[in-house]
Formats: sequence, C-alpha cells, structure tokens
Amino acid sequence: MEYLVLCLHSFAAATLLPIGSEPTLLLLLEDGYTPSLLLFTATLGNTSGAVVNWWLGRYLLRYQGRSWFPFTEAVICRAQERFARSGVWVLLFAWLPIVGDPLTLIGGAMRVNLVVFIMLVGLGKCLRYLAFVLPYWV
Repeated sequence: MEYLVLCLHSFAAATLLPIGSEPTLLLLLEDGYTPSLLLFTATLGNTSGAVVNWWLGRYLLRYQGRSWFPFTEAVICRAQERFARSGVWVLLFAWLPIVGDPLTLIGGAMRVNLVVFIMLVGLGKCLRYLAFVLPYWV
C-alpha cells in the first residue's frame, strides 16, 4: 500500500499540481522500505505524470485560438524556439522544480516522440530520486 501511495504522490508531483514526492520517499526510506523498489516506484509514478503533461501539451494547442486559452501565441512561439534551440536533451532536466513541468508540456507541444520523451524524462527523474535513495542503499 505504501508503494502505491508513493507512486500516486510521484505521479501528482509531475503534473502541474503543487505536490512534492520527496517527503513521502524519505519517510518510506526512513521506515526501512526497500530502496530499489522505492526508486522504481517513484520514477514510474513521476515519469507517468510527465507523460500526462506531454499529452496535454500535444493536444492543448488545438484550442490556442479560444478566448479562455491561457497562453498568447507569442509566449508559445518563444517557448518553442527555446526548446528547439536546446533540443530534446533538455528533457533530462524535467526533474527541476518550477521549469520541469513546463518542459514536459512543451515537449508534447513540440511533438517529441513519446519513446524518446519517456527515456529522457525517465532517466533524469530516476537520477534525481537516486540522489535521495543512495544514502539508504546498504
């Protein structure tokens, strides 16, 4: 059950919701749960949440002309230009606070291949969680 809670917290943390998964991960590490399973679970949940952002980014631009759409065309063009300059490798930094979630949305809007997206985002997020888990790996 605790692994499911971690997976759900990690999933929610990767969306635009202001939730962090690290406290849950650290609590479970302190309680003696298996570090490798926690690493896998947190990475799986967080990467899955990023895929939701990718999907939203991919399909959200269909509504760009609507009055309720939150971003102007100029803002979208600037974001796409910056992403194009950096290339898909910038997705390795999707784990960063504040900028990570928009990166995954832009990745979808830029139509990054889903397999490439999952590999890059998953690797970055796994390395981030590994930094938390490594001290508990005995």
